Amino acid sequence: MASPNGFPRPQDPRNNPFARPPFPQAAPAFPRPDFDAESDMSDHYNTMNSSTTRLAGAPAYYDQSSGDLGPDMFNRRYDPSVDSHASSVPSISPFADPGLGASEHYPAWSADRQIPMSTEEIEDIFLDLAQKFGFQRDSMRNMFDFTMQLLDSRASRMSPNQALLTLHADYIGGQHANYRKWYFAAQLNLDDAVGQSQNPGLQRLKSVKGKPAGAKSLDTALNRWRNAMNNMSHYDRLRQIALYLLCWGEGGNIRFMPECMCFIFKCADDYYRSPECQNRIDPVPEGVYLNTVIKPLYNFVRDQGYEVVDGKFVRKEKDHADIIGYDDVNQLFWYPEGLAKIVLREGTRLVDVPPPQRYTKLGKIEWNRVFFKTYFEKRSMAHLLVNFNRIWILHISVFYFYTAFNSPKVYAPRNKQEPSAPMTWSATALGGAVSTLIMILATIAEFSYIPTTWNNASHLTTRLVFLLVVLALTGGPTFYIALVDGRPGNGQIPLIIGIVQFFVSVVATLAFGLIPSGRMFGDRVAGKSRKYMASQTFTASYPALPRTARTASICLWLLIFSCKFVESYFFLTSSFSSPIAVMARTKVQRCNDKYFGDALCANQVPFTLAIMYVMDLILFFLDTYLWYIIWIVIFSVGRSFALGLSIWTPWKDIYTRMPKRIYAKLLATQEMEVKYKPKVLVSQIWNAVIISMYREHLLSIENVQRLLYHQVDGPDGRRTLRAPPFFTNQDGKGMNFFPIGGEADRRISFFASSLTTALPEPLAVEAMPTFTVLVPHYSEKILLSLREIIREEDQNTRVTLLEYLKQLHPVEWDNFVKDTKILAEEADGDGTTSQVNEKKADDLPFYCIGFKSSSPEYTLRTRIWASLRAQTLYRTVSGMMNYSKAIKLLYRVENPDIVHNFGGNTERLERELERMSRRKFKFAISMQRFSKFSKEEQENAEFLLRAYPDLQIAYLDEEPGPKGSEARLFSALIDGHSEIDEKTGKRKPKFRVELPGNPILGDGKSDNQNHAIIFYRGEYLQLIDANQDNYLEECLKIRNVLGEFEELSISSQSPYAQWGHKEFNKAPVAIVGTREYIFSENIGVLGDIAAGKEQTFGTMTARALAWIGGKLHYGHPDFLNALFMNTRGGVSKAQKGLHLNEDIFAGMNAFGRGGRIKHVEYYQCGKGRDLGFGTILNFQTKIGTGMGEQMLSREYYYLGTQLPIDRFLTFYYGHPGFHINNILVISSIQVFMVTLLYIGTLNKQLLICEVDARGNVLPTRPGCYNLIPVFDWIRRCIVSIFLVFFIAFLPLFLQELVERGTGKALLRLGKHFLSLSPIFEVFSTQIYSNSILSNLAFGGARYIATGRGFATTRMNFSILYSRFAGPSIYMGFRNLLILLYVTLAIWIPHLIYFWFSVLSLCIAPFLFNPHQFSFADFIIDYREFLRWMSRGNSRTKASSWYGYCRLSRTMITGYKKKKLGHPSEKLSGDVPRASWRNLIFSEIILPICIATLFVIAYMFVKSFPNPDGSQPPSPLIRIAIVSVGPVVWNAAVLLCLFFISLFLGPMMDGWVKFGSVMASIAHILCLVGLVAVFEFFWFLELWDASHAVLGVICIAAIQRAIHKFLIAVFLTREFKHDETNRAWWTGKWYGRGFGNSALSQPAREFIVKIVEMSLWGSDFLLAHLLLVVMTPPILIPYANSLHSTMLFWLRPSKQIRPPLFSTKQKRQRRWIVVKYTIVYIFMVALLAALIILPALFKDHIKFDCEICRNI
Repeated sequence: MASPNGFPRPQDPRNNPFARPPFPQAAPAFPRPDFDAESDMSDHYNTMNSSTTRLAGAPAYYDQSSGDLGPDMFNRRYDPSVDSHASSVPSISPFADPGLGASEHYPAWSADRQIPMSTEEIEDIFLDLAQKFGFQRDSMRNMFDFTMQLLDSRASRMSPNQALLTLHADYIGGQHANYRKWYFAAQLNLDDAVGQSQNPGLQRLKSVKGKPAGAKSLDTALNRWRNAMNNMSHYDRLRQIALYLLCWGEGGNIRFMPECMCFIFKCADDYYRSPECQNRIDPVPEGVYLNTVIKPLYNFVRDQGYEVVDGKFVRKEKDHADIIGYDDVNQLFWYPEGLAKIVLREGTRLVDVPPPQRYTKLGKIEWNRVFFKTYFEKRSMAHLLVNFNRIWILHISVFYFYTAFNSPKVYAPRNKQEPSAPMTWSATALGGAVSTLIMILATIAEFSYIPTTWNNASHLTTRLVFLLVVLALTGGPTFYIALVDGRPGNGQIPLIIGIVQFFVSVVATLAFGLIPSGRMFGDRVAGKSRKYMASQTFTASYPALPRTARTASICLWLLIFSCKFVESYFFLTSSFSSPIAVMARTKVQRCNDKYFGDALCANQVPFTLAIMYVMDLILFFLDTYLWYIIWIVIFSVGRSFALGLSIWTPWKDIYTRMPKRIYAKLLATQEMEVKYKPKVLVSQIWNAVIISMYREHLLSIENVQRLLYHQVDGPDGRRTLRAPPFFTNQDGKGMNFFPIGGEADRRISFFASSLTTALPEPLAVEAMPTFTVLVPHYSEKILLSLREIIREEDQNTRVTLLEYLKQLHPVEWDNFVKDTKILAEEADGDGTTSQVNEKKADDLPFYCIGFKSSSPEYTLRTRIWASLRAQTLYRTVSGMMNYSKAIKLLYRVENPDIVHNFGGNTERLERELERMSRRKFKFAISMQRFSKFSKEEQENAEFLLRAYPDLQIAYLDEEPGPKGSEARLFSALIDGHSEIDEKTGKRKPKFRVELPGNPILGDGKSDNQNHAIIFYRGEYLQLIDANQDNYLEECLKIRNVLGEFEELSISSQSPYAQWGHKEFNKAPVAIVGTREYIFSENIGVLGDIAAGKEQTFGTMTARALAWIGGKLHYGHPDFLNALFMNTRGGVSKAQKGLHLNEDIFAGMNAFGRGGRIKHVEYYQCGKGRDLGFGTILNFQTKIGTGMGEQMLSREYYYLGTQLPIDRFLTFYYGHPGFHINNILVISSIQVFMVTLLYIGTLNKQLLICEVDARGNVLPTRPGCYNLIPVFDWIRRCIVSIFLVFFIAFLPLFLQELVERGTGKALLRLGKHFLSLSPIFEVFSTQIYSNSILSNLAFGGARYIATGRGFATTRMNFSILYSRFAGPSIYMGFRNLLILLYVTLAIWIPHLIYFWFSVLSLCIAPFLFNPHQFSFADFIIDYREFLRWMSRGNSRTKASSWYGYCRLSRTMITGYKKKKLGHPSEKLSGDVPRASWRNLIFSEIILPICIATLFVIAYMFVKSFPNPDGSQPPSPLIRIAIVSVGPVVWNAAVLLCLFFISLFLGPMMDGWVKFGSVMASIAHILCLVGLVAVFEFFWFLELWDASHAVLGVICIAAIQRAIHKFLIAVFLTREFKHDETNRAWWTGKWYGRGFGNSALSQPAREFIVKIVEMSLWGSDFLLAHLLLVVMTPPILIPYANSLHSTMLFWLRPSKQIRPPLFSTKQKRQRRWIVVKYTIVYIFMVALLAALIILPALFKDHIKFDCEICRNI
């Protein structure tokens, strides 16, 4: 079998579809040649015949298949699952193989190694347990194999005895075993010690309250436990492990509740030891355990979230605070009091039953009466206060100290300039009172999240009392001093009191700011009381840091905060003192209002000052984040130098030393009897890597020649190896080894630089631990079909996928085509090329689509080529299967004698290597939907199994139950060796384990992982997403990565010999995080931003955070210690909604339960990120909402209130701090706008003084106001806001600088700025902050399936508008209006930056839309927009303005419960209705406050006398009329139209468009009303532009408040369909299925329509404004191609061609464009005229009307 490439023998012909000689045409797409079948034949069976002898024990089911040797014959390790149902002879094991010792499957557990018990004995234990408890046959077989693989994996690197011991210690009894920790936390040692003499339950609770007697103290109990464990027989140890695993293996969703599993195991274990169980003879039937123990618990959990409606499960409309979730159920088992609550149906407590009998009673428990909430995840912002109280104290109190000291004018007595000394001390000291108040509020909020029935509310009460005392100490003296201040004869007493008060305050602030609130009064972290033991064990066992790391952590935070406090003092506070001094007491003279007199307007300056204080505080918060980034980056860069990762080590070192490093670090050479030169070994590894790159088309033949080791004839006739020029070329010149800037370049240089760091020593392949890669798959693409590659998706895409990929990977496409041509020529056979010129034309199809004849093997190659470059499951599988190749390669290289032993028999050698890779590496995909796949998906999945027979697929199998009952669900497992059932054509599963019910109760991904977790094998798991990739050279480092778990060399001492032995004392490593490389970073600016974000977050900060102990787990390429994670609740959490970002919770869980989390720098996986604008923002919204959900979670509560200060700060700034910082950045912009607005009103209305160069006021203007310092302050603020945004680019720049050098870094930064990425940054900050805030207010976190498409599709205007109006466009426009006023009132050049950032909130979605600026598309968009605005009133339409408006409303109103079975109900999800507490604040109070702010500003402007000296009419009345006017007008119009349609509607029944016409009339009248009112208002303002703008700001704010009030207060729940809307316009209210609500609905709809009218009008005007802003670029020639260059970073020549249209389409488009251009120009002209004409002719337009003068 010669490979077509003219290479020495290929590595592994079967796994690579590319290196395949052409096969006969008739064969199926993937024929399996003979050698395929044979190489699958595992080597355990010496001869073929032996496998027939083993049929002796099995039922006759096999006899049919013994004729044709299906793949199953060779892999007889598993019986097909059928056996376990049909088996009538339970005594003979399904594994026993009479022909062979069963130990062959588990080589390390074989008789010649002094194993403590044989495989058969272990199997007997499993059979025995299955019969005693009624476990399922398949589950038992699965768990048996699981245990054996685990023992095999451990025993391969230690003695079998030790393997069993350590395994038992890890599962059941060791120092870090979760079961042991739970046993003591729930105080079961007391329960077991009391014995059955008295009533154990009561006795136990007594002993907890009183002091336990000496014998029962904890230490002796621990010692007794250790002795018991030490003296156990091997049999018992294995039996306990087996029982635990059997309980776990069928637990289903109960696996998410680890302590509940412990409880079940404990009951089962006690029962097993009882005589009653031992004396049972007849086996318990299968499935008893599942039905009596697991199902009731599962049903309880399921019914919390779902109810049955018409035979379907429907999500209940409950929020987390009302759902008893997994965590609440689990926490019941933490405390003895909780266990005491478990009652049976007849009312006795389970505790009162003697332990051996408890298991039998588990089926009789009323779980509904038992569980309760242990933590209320209420939606509110107060969570931020409770969890992060130390952050608020450190900032707000310090800010208060600073500011109070710097604003003496504010609290000076009326008649004096400066306050007295005691008063200054005392007023500054109030900072302590501020921190105490924060603590009091946090404590009160905490009361509402914790059930007071539990044993934890006592310390809250103590704390509250104490805090009130402290408040009196820190706040009280101020009142006394204020009373006696200035009175003569007090002496020094007030001063002494003031100073004492100040120091008490400082101490209090420090104490509250540094001590975790969970450790005050009843230390929940380190307290010795048994009461806190459970919460300590499960939430506060933080792994200790090594001394250096802890020092680094403390230093880091000292540096950050010292820099911050110094800088903030000088930059923010002391510079703020001069505006304060000027403004503190300024009263505005000669102003008056009709109703308020001068009460409001005289105090305008102090009002302004108050807003400035708030602004300063926000900047004070932002400063910390800025310093955090600066220092963490410095630490990280320092750390990377310490680890030796940097571009600045010279080229020579990295590449010339590479062969030595491969030999030293990747190969386990200690065991080898050294017969071979290192060069020989290294050459095999290196050549394999290079050839794998060639196979992936990354390198061309010429490159390969320069990179390989060649055999050459030496001078003395011996053949020697010549190193490639790549290694010998010293200076790095002449770099044409691989395509510049290509994938190969990046991979080889990362591989080289990663080998410079310190790697753990590898073990030999035989001794390495077994590990599993687990991929959850839902509906991601498996393999692209031909249609998807060479057809455009729709009009908007403009390019086929293949074209696009060819643009991105030109070199790889070129190599691919060359390869294909070689294949094609070989197929043609003769190879004679007669006419060269014909050849060129013949090649065209190759270069276009990659194949010429459409026979399957050629099209398949193209499909695979494209799939390996898109985000497909095939890419993931083929990438991860490199592990298998790597293991074979290492095994062959390190054991040259094997190659000798097999002589020239390559097939047997191949089989031996296969056996090793299969033993050490497993790959499972959890395909939840496998049984429901479409035909195409099934073919693709089958293709995967054919290409990689060792791939295992776990899926859900459904079996409809008897009529009326629920379907039964099974977890089933198949692999490429499973035989195919003739009848169904499906493969027969190896294992089929029944589940308690539908496992998918949460958001899907974690449930999907959980149902397949029972099929993992070995000790470690790597969790991979279905959009990742891996490379051969990275897989070679697998042994080093697994070495990071620090379990490779375990001491030979027994873990039970003495407690706290140093080997077993270290906290176990739970997670090893690795780097991700975003392989889509080359697709334009957005891809690059996404990749840059990930690069800094995933590597730069992770490196520093992991070092100082703050890294959690972000999922994907991370390796998990499977045993640790699975005994502690699985690899991810799964409550629906709450655990949206499931993997972060797994990290927090591991961290709180004592697992260390590490980060390795030398290993990376590829990962795809979605790169369209919309998909990136969906991803960010998902992260944001997920963050909102995390804020509510109990993990944040535990971490926030229990971590010591330095680790708390690390956790805060590494995770929630980033998002809270985003919220603050956005609110800083908003607050700053309001500040500017107020300062602008002052500047416009008051006379400002002039000052000379020294700052002294010149006497030129009498009666002036000195506000110059305020304008300085504004400039300073703008600079600091600008810095906060700018610092976002620093980490990326430095990361590039360190890893790739100065030039590349500057280039990348320049590209970013030229592509306007700052605009995107501002916009995404707004998206983040909006998604968190709306989540905390309304909920509705849903897993937004982030698309995996390419970023070339053009979205149309209406879709973008409706997606982003709510999150950012409205807010952008509100701020634009304010900015316009500010620009008119005080112009300073610094404002340009604000114009830029506020505009970017409005136009970013359109700016990053591909081909936004092509003229024809723009106009067609406009047509689509007009139709979108007016659609959906007579017929239901999927996308219409009305639908969008309704959807955004239902967040507040919620839906009606009744299902009316209406077709358009699908348009909406199940959003629970937000709680009224949140609504009152966010929807009623807040808008009213904002409106009030603006109205006060407007009233101030209008409160000065007219130039002629007369008093102006009341501004309040004017603003009220103008803002309520349109609402009243709409109401009137609607009322008239309502009656018209009510009478005409039924008559016009035949006219379909009637509803639309009525709606259009209403909309047009509404617009007319809006515009007329605005013009009238402008006229009233005497055509003064700035006043008019200020008025419009007020009107907008007031109308917004009115709308929100109407919606929140008057609206009942929505129907799920839009019948009411159509009924309103057509007047037909009957026959719509309203039932009795047909009378109330018109009234409700009337209110809705009033709101809708105004919204429609404003949306219409806003959209036109946006379109006008985007028109100028369209008029510039070549704007479109420039814009594409900016977005995709492709040269105009390389750019994607415009779509081709047929002549008819062209004609149609041209007509549309002409028609709508005229409409567009007309509309824009009309709107412009309304503004420009009055401005031009303002002197000529005069009306004289009496009413106008009075308003």
